[in-house]
Amino acid sequence: MTYNFLQHYWSFIGALFCALLVLLLFVQGVNAMVHSLCYTEKSRQVIYDSTKCKWALTTTTLIVLCGLFFAAFPKFYSASFCGAYWLWAVSFSTFALQAVGYMLMDRVKNPGVFRFFLTLNGYLGPMLIGCVMATLFEGADFIFDKEGAPITNASHGLDALANPLVLIFSVSVFFLARLLGVLYLRKSITDEDILSTSYGRLIAATIHFVVLFMIFFVHLLLFKDGYAYDDGGLITIEPNKYLTNFLDMWYLALILLIGMVLVVFSALKSIFHKTYTGGFWPAAIGAGLITMALMLSAMWNHTAYYPSTTAMQSSLTIANSCNSEATLRTMFYASLLIPVAIAYAVYRWRAADRKEAA
Repeated sequence: MTYNFLQHYWSFIGALFCALLVLLLFVQGVNAMVHSLCYTEKSRQVIYDSTKCKWALTTTTLIVLCGLFFAAFPKFYSASFCGAYWLWAVSFSTFALQAVGYMLMDRVKNPGVFRFFLTLNGYLGPMLIGCVMATLFEGADFIFDKEGAPITNASHGLDALANPLVLIFSVSVFFLARLLGVLYLRKSITDEDILSTSYGRLIAATIHFVVLFMIFFVHLLLFKDGYAYDDGGLITIEPNKYLTNFLDMWYLALILLIGMVLVVFSALKSIFHKTYTGGFWPAAIGAGLITMALMLSAMWNHTAYYPSTTAMQSSLTIANSCNSEATLRTMFYASLLIPVAIAYAVYRWRAADRKEAA
C-alpha cells in the first residue's frame, strides 16, 4: 500500500460515511413535517413512534464521520471546525437536543418542549450539514499560520450563509431529507389521514430538491472554477475543474446519474401510484450515491477539496491535509471491521422495525 493509495482510500471512506449520513437524514425530514402532516395528538404520536428507534443511527453516523476526519485528515478537521465553527456548533447542539427530546418526550405529561427540539433539529440539522458540505466546493475563509494552526475571520463560518450557492445546496439537502422522510412514512405507517396529507408534501419536496440541486450542479459544472494541485503541491485555479473531474472520472458521473434516477423514480412512482410503499430504499440508496459522487469529485483528481477564499495556497488537498502514512496504514487495518459495524447497524435497524411493528 502506497501513501497515495491510503489517501484515496480514506477519502473514499469519508465519502461513504457522508453518504450514509445523508440517507439517514430521513429522521430529520420526518420531524420537520410532523405538525404539517397531522393535527391530532394520536397521529403525531404515530409519527414520532416510527422514528424513535432510528434517530440514534443518524447521530452516531455524524459522530463517526467527524472522528474519521479527525483521525485521517486532521488539518481539515481543524480548519472546518474553526472556519465553520458556528455551523458545526449549532448543528451539534440541535442533534443533542434531539436526543434529549426523544428520551424525555414520552416521560412527561406535556411533551411540547421536547417535540420542539425534534422539529428544530429537523429544520436546522439538514440545512447546516448541507452548508458544511457546500463549503467543500465554494470554499471558506481560513489561512494557516507558521505553526500550522488555522486562522479564520470573526464570523467563524457565518459568512458561508451569505453565499447564495451554499444556501441553495443546503436547502436542497433539506428537501431531500423531507422527500426521504415521506417515503419512509409511506413504508412504515398505515394511518390513511397521514398518508393522504403526505402526498402533497412529497410532490413539493421532489420539485424543490430537483430544481435546487440542478441549479447548484449546473453552476458547479459550467460556471465554477476549482483549485487544482500538481505533484509538487502547488495550487492553481483551473477553469471548469469539476466538469473536468466528472469527465476524467466518468464512473463518478455514472454513479451520480444512477443516484438521481433512483431518487426521482422512487418519488414519481410513489406520487403516481398511491399504493406503492417501496420507494424509500431506492431513494435512500440514490441519495447516498449522489452524495458519494459529489464528495469524491471534490477530493480526487488532484483537486483541492477545501478551498481557502483568503489564501489559495492554504487550500486543503488529500495530500497536504492527511495524517502520517503510519497512522493511515494502522487505521486501514482497523477499517477492515467496518463491514462488521455496518452489519450490526443493519441488525439494529431490523430489530427496531420489529419493535415498532410489535
